[in-house]
Amino acid sequence: MKNKLETISNLFEGKEIRSIWDSEKEDYYFSVVDVISALTNSKDSSDYWTTLKRRLINDEDSELPTKCRSLKLKAKDGKMRSTDTLDTKGIFNL
Repeated sequence: MKNKLETISNLFEGKEIRSIWDSEKEDYYFSVVDVISALTNSKDSSDYWTTLKRRLINDEDSELPTKCRSLKLKAKDGKMRSTDTLDTKGIFNL
């Protein structure tokens, strides 16, 4: 399963994308705000995600926000914090 992690890491040209392995589903979950930061170069990727998520929730055709899982990942301050994550398929949909 390392290939999925390498694929995502290579797509974002070495930018840090926090991830966690779900052994039950045999898939990685990736931090949504990290991916948004890598894609948009946004100064505040958390705010960007909050706005995007609100718009997607209002869009009846979008299932992406409901597929997010809140998992604890290590934050920049070293503490474990709840973070919206998506599996590999969800990241490609994002």
